[in-house]
Amino acid sequence: MADTPLRKTALNAVHRASGARMVDFGGWDMPVQYSGIIDEHHAVRKAVGLFDVSHMGEIEISGPQAFDLVNYCATSHVSKIVDGQAQYAGLLYDHGGFVDDILIYRVNQNHFFLCVNASNQEKDFQHIVSINKFDAKVDFSSDRYSQLAIQGPLAAKTAQKLTPVDLSKIKYYRFADGDFAGTPARIARTGYTGEDCFEIFFAPAESERMWNEVMAAGAESGIKPCGLGARNTLRMEAGMALYGHEIGPTINPLEAGLQRNTDFGKDFHGKAALEKAAAAGVSRKLCGIEMIERGIARDEYEIHIDGQPAGWVTSGGPSPTLGKNIGMCYLPADKSETGRTVHVIIRNQPVAAVVVPLPFYKRAK
Repeated sequence: MADTPLRKTALNAVHRASGARMVDFGGWDMPVQYSGIIDEHHAVRKAVGLFDVSHMGEIEISGPQAFDLVNYCATSHVSKIVDGQAQYAGLLYDHGGFVDDILIYRVNQNHFFLCVNASNQEKDFQHIVSINKFDAKVDFSSDRYSQLAIQGPLAAKTAQKLTPVDLSKIKYYRFADGDFAGTPARIARTGYTGEDCFEIFFAPAESERMWNEVMAAGAESGIKPCGLGARNTLRMEAGMALYGHEIGPTINPLEAGLQRNTDFGKDFHGKAALEKAAAAGVSRKLCGIEMIERGIARDEYEIHIDGQPAGWVTSGGPSPTLGKNIGMCYLPADKSETGRTVHVIIRNQPVAAVVVPLPFYKRAK
């Protein structure tokens, strides 16, 4: 049987023409790097970078009970956001594990716009449809949107050149609909790097022109096109979870340290299982580690405590910003205190690391 062809964003030809190194990312043909992961990482930390994240999925929920459906789907309390505001939440199975983590954009009481992970978008749509007991329409709208992420301390300076919308009035996790580079767009101050950020949603037909206009607008600030490699090192430094690594079907929000995004004061799908888990007490928790002996903690490496298997690395690698080797991992809750020495098993050898708080990096306010 022939292999399933890789899916492509509307910018695929641009990436290839720009000399990007392309990889299979969850069935998508995506750029992993252009000038190099470290170079792109530093561009975002110090200036501005541009990412094509059009592989991400979009689901729109509308109708008289749109709010009720979204509030039932999400672990967060959606009543706490107003029109033009975004919220991070978990989407859970009956047993309390993650279907996905999602961003909820409230357009109004009867219209919500969800951004979901690329590899989960069809699954998320089917899950939401399956638990829809409300007078609300669920629309799989990924094909109607491309998405660019402008990230870094000079992101606002770059983006402001392309829109009459006053970006200074869009606070973190807020958004506005308006003209961007001559086309209707949703302009959101959200991102996945730990820096100042704007994510722009717009019609795919405008993708190549939009990419070129953002690159031109950011030229004086040293903008760099960035791939998934830098996106991963940046989000890891910022302690942000990645589906399939820090979160997944066998992990619940309490273990993942996402209690603040979980509101037991309202009903949500998976709540009963999560309440049971909370009553029993969390047996493992997500932690940060920093290598204190020479070695790199790679994804899925085993971690030992006192010579015994105790956990595993969910994401790990060098931190370009800190100049250290770092990682996120799951450890027993009663052995996860800051300062504890653990050992990462690298090529069958125990290499010492120390438990540190998350996130590893916070940008200056």
